[in-house]
Amino acid sequence: MDNLTHSLVGLFLARAGFRRATPAATAILVVAANAPDIDVISWFWGRPTWLHWHRNITHSLLGAPVMALATVALIALLSRKKVRWWPAFLIALLAVASHLLLDLTNVYGVRLLLPFSGHWSHFDIAPVLDFTIWAIMLVGIVAPALSRLVGSEIGEPAPDKGKAGWAVTALLLLTVYYYSRSVFHERAVNIVDSHLYNKLAPRRTGAFPTANPVVWRGMAELSYGYADVPVDLRTTFHATDAVSYYKPVRTPAMQAAMATYPFQMLLEFVQYPLWVIEPTLDQNGDLRVSLIDLRFGTPQQSGFAATAIVSPANRVVESSFGMGEVRPR
Repeated sequence: MDNLTHSLVGLFLARAGFRRATPAATAILVVAANAPDIDVISWFWGRPTWLHWHRNITHSLLGAPVMALATVALIALLSRKKVRWWPAFLIALLAVASHLLLDLTNVYGVRLLLPFSGHWSHFDIAPVLDFTIWAIMLVGIVAPALSRLVGSEIGEPAPDKGKAGWAVTALLLLTVYYYSRSVFHERAVNIVDSHLYNKLAPRRTGAFPTANPVVWRGMAELSYGYADVPVDLRTTFHATDAVSYYKPVRTPAMQAAMATYPFQMLLEFVQYPLWVIEPTLDQNGDLRVSLIDLRFGTPQQSGFAATAIVSPANRVVESSFGMGEVRPR
């Protein structure tokens, strides 16, 4: 989830009553709600390293208390007010938990059981950037200001507790919105799972969110590859609308690419892997070998992709990891 949403959830938790737990509680809640994303510093070591460390141990159940404690220590160091450590730690842990829960809602997911298991958990019910969520957050920010403005016009200043009411309202609306999306997601997955694709039953199915809560991108894994099919809950589903992607036979060029660092990092993360092998534009027989995750894109425009140029002798000339790149045709 984006950091604006994380920050506002932390702010609303403070306004909802948790700011009374300790001096500097609002700062603790807002910072702790973003603390797991400290792993963004791994970007300075390159994209593949970032992919490995992003939503890593800082987003795990074991790392949550550490993130909470580090936040309290930081605010205690910077604040002129004396922080009450035990209640400060508890509200910081609550804010860190809100971060993990929000990140669980999207397709990217988190690895809650690190360092014991690298399993990715993800609910797939909302995009990483969701403008409906921003609108809900905006209500919690703007409504108290409007209430104060109206109160000043009629000579009756609104009490500060109005912020608490609107903060709780925003958090409740957010909960209802996520629950509604989870219901729609379950329906979309069931629809995809209940059909045949090229006369084959799917081995695994999923549905990935779009900006519209009733429109989903269905994905069915088949013996030969994947069926990528639109799902609009308002209309009749047509399995024949699916776009097919075929799994290639494992080749020495693929094996060579898999040994490189960018591919190893992506293989830790990928959930719906698709290999694409094609000749390069030069004349020396090199192959372009790519691994993409179909959750985030297509072979034409991949969200996350590792790419290697492999020589006819199956030696990797170069390899890289990219995001949101348009592939040459």
